[in-house]
Amino acid sequence: MSIALYRRYRPETFDDVIGQEHVTEPLMQALRTGRVNHAYLFSGPRGCGKTTSARILARCLNCERGPTPEPCGECESCVALARGGSGTVDVIEIDAASHGGVDDARDLRERASYGPAQSRYKVYIIDEAHMVTAQGFNALLKIVEEPPEHVKFIFATTEPDKVIGTIRSRTHHYPFRLVPPARLQAYMEDLCGREGVTVAPGVLSFVVRAGGGSVRDSLSVLDQLIAGSGGDGLTYDAAASLLGFTDGELLDATVEAFAARDAAAVFRSIDKVVETGLDPRRFVEDLLERLRDLIVVAAVQEGAGQVLRHLPEDQVERMRRQAAAFGTGALSRAADVVNAGLTEMTGATAPRLQLELIAARVLLPGAAGEAGYAARLDRLERRLDVGGVPSAAAAPQQAPTMPTPSGGHRAPPLAPAPAEPVNAAAASPPVPEEPPSPAAPGAAPVAAPAGSSTAPSRDTADTGVPVPAAKGPGGLDTDALRRSWPDVLAKLFEMRRSTWTFVSQNAQVADYDGQRVLLTISTSGLATTFRRGPHAEYVRQALIDVLGVDARVEGVPADQGTAAVPSGTGLSPEDGQAAGPPVGATAAPEIPGPPPSATLSPPDPGPPPPEPPTWSEAPPSPETAPSWASPMERARATVAEEGEAETERVADDSAVSVDDESVDDGADVGVSVVERILGGTVVSEEER
Repeated sequence: MSIALYRRYRPETFDDVIGQEHVTEPLMQALRTGRVNHAYLFSGPRGCGKTTSARILARCLNCERGPTPEPCGECESCVALARGGSGTVDVIEIDAASHGGVDDARDLRERASYGPAQSRYKVYIIDEAHMVTAQGFNALLKIVEEPPEHVKFIFATTEPDKVIGTIRSRTHHYPFRLVPPARLQAYMEDLCGREGVTVAPGVLSFVVRAGGGSVRDSLSVLDQLIAGSGGDGLTYDAAASLLGFTDGELLDATVEAFAARDAAAVFRSIDKVVETGLDPRRFVEDLLERLRDLIVVAAVQEGAGQVLRHLPEDQVERMRRQAAAFGTGALSRAADVVNAGLTEMTGATAPRLQLELIAARVLLPGAAGEAGYAARLDRLERRLDVGGVPSAAAAPQQAPTMPTPSGGHRAPPLAPAPAEPVNAAAASPPVPEEPPSPAAPGAAPVAAPAGSSTAPSRDTADTGVPVPAAKGPGGLDTDALRRSWPDVLAKLFEMRRSTWTFVSQNAQVADYDGQRVLLTISTSGLATTFRRGPHAEYVRQALIDVLGVDARVEGVPADQGTAAVPSGTGLSPEDGQAAGPPVGATAAPEIPGPPPSATLSPPDPGPPPPEPPTWSEAPPSPETAPSWASPMERARATVAEEGEAETERVADDSAVSVDDESVDDGADVGVSVVERILGGTVVSEEER
């Protein structure tokens, strides 16, 4: 038969007791100075060393060299009270759970009047003292208050409040505590070394958690694992399966899914919990503990490793990334929701249903209440940290009235999405000035810094928001952006249908480096269309709304990839166009005439324009309208006059525009037209 570990390694001196130095040091000092009291009260959680310390104190008192803080271990009393010793008649242990009545107290009082048989003191160790009845304590009160010189009392209890005050006031009270996890884990590593058992990383962390800081409970769990281990020693999978703890990878996947608001991944993790036979309540406990660790990591930052000593450094680093992806407000709210759900799971007949409801509540950061508001505010603050402003916060501009060839006016489209930006070169007559690049709704142009040798990039020039130097929130990378791309497209569908059609059919995410989102577009002509039009700005705003990422959006042809795109370059101002995002190693050739966005990808025509108003007779002008004319008739006259003026303005094409073809370039034919104007590459030319 094998002796249990907690019995085989029970301490025999105060120096062997771990984690209770606040008790052992004063007791040893009292033994050195000879100021030992007649009664002691040892209280604390189970398995933390109360009864063991009482036996050590009795051994120190009855040692032939004592009283001494270090028993010799050789005399008759020390040998009898040692581990596995026969005991002595002068040290009496009483279990108050079965001997706590008034008759037992009277019997103890009568026996205490006799002197010790062979030792210096007669020591009474009353275990589970809180089980003594009030009548029993009253029967002991007189002898505890004024005991004989040869009698010492040591009461041990887990509930000191149940010991009547008249007894407590006559004792020296020493509260024992649970052993810290790091100290307990180091102690068990030493025991495994003595036993010659191989332990896999992470197993002792499970043992410490199962023991809950109690040395006896932890050694019992360790003894159970050693008894069932094979030639490989204590393995991680066997320990997690036997003790019922959640695997670390499953916890990481669940927490990261909560942070990314990936409901599908969360419920897949829950299904895995149920399919593997793991107790849903234990999973919720482990999840709550992980959320608590993440809150500590978010609060302490770089010093988290000193607080969470039982975790390896790679796990702490992984938890830093998880805490950054969550945010402080969202972490606090998620912990509150899980804690409330754990309380509701007590006695639940459908634990999986309760677990799924907890997950659903965590996935709703906009829920009512202070916790929900804190989570939403935390999300907005993280967006502001990266320079993004949600589209709902930006004031959309009213789309200008589009002139029609017939002289009427087209009403702006009525839709919940922001007004569509209009290319200035297509909506106004040619003017000698350089047309501005299209801007996002509500964006203000920002002047280029003085002394800059290159034109500002599109995101800085259009929004005035500097490019963040760090990665996206929560360590967002290219793969994560690709996984979230369907959500971005869904938001783009709400904002602008034509951009959604263009991007969903022709563009793919190629790279994201924290400052730039690079899209590969199927053809070179479509890439040019994407660069010249407002599509990039709408994609950027959709990224802000969905992911909280503010980065410039660039498009390149699919055959060029990411290596041919130098960041921050564009067309030079000498080419007669505003600087824009790059499309390759070399700038695209300048195309005279109307902008390419008007030829390669015609804008969404929108609803058909209404028929121009017809009059049975020419309406009078506002100046000639009679004074008795109604306000409606005056308005009709004003609209008619503005329509005629607009028709004359649109029809006037005599003004000089920078887009007009140069007379000197009119002689270009053949290859030069294909390469310079159309932007193509001539493979071969046949002569006829």
